[in-house]
Amino acid sequence: MLLTIDVGNTHTVLGLFDGEEIVEHWRVSTDARRTADELAVLLQGLMGMHPLLGEELGDGIDGIAICSTVPAVLHELREVTRRYYGDVPAVLVEPGVKTGVPILMDNPKEVGADRIVNAVAAVDLYGGPCIVVDFGTATTFDAISARGEYAGGVIAPGIEISMEALGVKGAQLRKIEPARPRSVIGKNTVEAMQSGILYGFAGQVDGVVRRMARELAPDPEDVTVIATGGLAPLVLGEAAVIDEHEPWLTLIGLRLVHERNAPRP
Repeated sequence: MLLTIDVGNTHTVLGLFDGEEIVEHWRVSTDARRTADELAVLLQGLMGMHPLLGEELGDGIDGIAICSTVPAVLHELREVTRRYYGDVPAVLVEPGVKTGVPILMDNPKEVGADRIVNAVAAVDLYGGPCIVVDFGTATTFDAISARGEYAGGVIAPGIEISMEALGVKGAQLRKIEPARPRSVIGKNTVEAMQSGILYGFAGQVDGVVRRMARELAPDPEDVTVIATGGLAPLVLGEAAVIDEHEPWLTLIGLRLVHERNAPRP
C-alpha cells in the first residue's frame, strides 16, 4: 500500500493506493501548528478505519509520497516519516527529486510541488500539450508542452478566497455557500453573489485557457484541458473548455513520482 499526502494551504488530501488503484481517500483541514506527533495521531485515526491496514501506525504501508505548499507542515511530516515510518521508503517532492518533467521557468524552484506533480500525472494520463486547472485556495493554470515540459502557468485568486473577500469587504454582504443559483440573474443577494462567483469563474477559466492554448500549441484544439481540485465540480458544467475531470490528479502524480524515486526492493 502506498500512502500519498497532498498538503494544500486550506486542505490536506490523503490517498491510499493498492497498485495503481486508489482504494481510500480522506480530506482534512491543513493546520500549520500541528506537530509531528499530532500528525501521527491523525494518520493513525484515519488509516485505522481501513480494513486492509493494521491497528499499529505503519502496518500495511510500504511507501509514502508527500508534496506540500506549506513549509511548516512539510517539516513536521518529514519528522513523521522518520520517527513513525522509519523502514518505509518515503519520497518528499522538493528540488532534486526526479519527476521526468523538465521545468521551463526562470526559477524552477519557485514552482509549487503540487503543480509539478499535477503535470507529471497529466502527461502520464493524457500526454501533451495540455493545461491543468486546479481549483484550490488559488485557481492555478499549468501549461504542459507537447514534449511533456512544464511551460509555465497562471495563478488567480481561488473561489473560496473570493467569496471570503466579498463577505469581509462588502458592508452589506456576508459569507455564502458556494452553490449553483436558480438562475444567472439573482433574485436575492445570496443568489446574486453565487451567480457572480460561479459564472465569473467559469468565464475566467474559458478566457484564460483559450489564451494559454493559443500560445501553447499551433492548433489550440490539440490542447487537452484537465480540471482538478476540491471545487472543480462547481464549475465543470459551466466552463466550456474543460475536457477531463480527474479529482485525484495530484495523488496519481505522487504515486508516479514515488515509483521514479523510491529504492527498488
